[in-house]
Amino acid sequence: MDVGRPRKILVVDDEERNLRLMEALLAPLGHSVILAVDGRDALQKVDADEPDLILLDVNMPGMDGFQVAQQLKANDRTSVIPIVMVTALKEVADRVRALEAGADDFLNKPVDKTELRARVKSLLKVKAYNDHMRNYQKELEDEVARQTLNLRLAFERVKKGSLDTIYRLSRAAEYKDEDTGAHIQRMSHYSAAIARKMGLNDKTVEAILYAAPMHDIGKIGILDKILLKPGKLDDSEWAVMRQHTVIGAKILEGSDAPIIRLAEVIALTHHEKWDGGGYPKGLREKGIPLVGRIVAIADVFDALTSRRPYKEPFSLDKACGIIKDSRGGHFDPAVVDAFFACEAEILSIQAKYRDNGQSAFVQMADELVQNHAAQAA
Repeated sequence: MDVGRPRKILVVDDEERNLRLMEALLAPLGHSVILAVDGRDALQKVDADEPDLILLDVNMPGMDGFQVAQQLKANDRTSVIPIVMVTALKEVADRVRALEAGADDFLNKPVDKTELRARVKSLLKVKAYNDHMRNYQKELEDEVARQTLNLRLAFERVKKGSLDTIYRLSRAAEYKDEDTGAHIQRMSHYSAAIARKMGLNDKTVEAILYAAPMHDIGKIGILDKILLKPGKLDDSEWAVMRQHTVIGAKILEGSDAPIIRLAEVIALTHHEKWDGGGYPKGLREKGIPLVGRIVAIADVFDALTSRRPYKEPFSLDKACGIIKDSRGGHFDPAVVDAFFACEAEILSIQAKYRDNGQSAFVQMADELVQNHAAQAA
């Protein structure tokens, strides 16, 4: 706290003689003395160059000292400037009025040199302390803001890295089954887009984005001869294939992490069907967790429009037709409606996370995205 440096003192008086006397008393102390001839002049000079102390005459024409003090104390920026009322008024009522206006101290006219210097020294110490505390608080607030920003950026980097890790580990589970890992990126973003369209909050949407890539992690436990079979599976093979939902849930069970718990639900239920014809438990309608219903349509849509060991990708029209025909059967009607309500976003995601070897289909998707954008405009 710097109390020794020269300070700026504003002296306000409508009499030239009083101004010069105060200047002569204060200047030898090493302070910068600013003079104002009336109340309005004082306010202008405070605004232009904020002083550390104000010696304010009470009786002035136009705007008196009480009014000047009230205005300065009403302003947050100038309220901490100490004000000394310099007055010949001795009545208690006048002093009470000055205190109510915001005066911090008094000096009687004629001013005593020793008393003036003592009061000035004391009030400048108070002002220096107030400045120190105000600057310290500002520095503290700035540091907190900087650290908060750094933490937020670090958290975002961690989240981004976590999602990348989830994608890569999930891709490891599906590596033998998919031509590319873009499938898990597409279907997770599809799922998040549908969830958002259904009105789920941002935290839940983000959780689905992170959890959905783990939907087929159980495939790591399925034999290659079944997982990679180019033709249709027989009944016994299909029974084994269905176990990937149970295997995935077992891999993910018992975690304290909310996203892993959500992924466990998704892994177990994303092949359940609205009409009860799904697996592994034959759940129906709202007995199927909402996240399972959402991921089901995202996963099927991407499977329909992607190349698999057993098929070529379907056209967009054919895939959307299958989704529409499955409304109320395979899929929750509300989820189907949300899917088509965000179709432009779905197509944008599809174009962003494209597979190699799907150029014709991607070109069609790009054209549809552009058409949607033109219609929206």
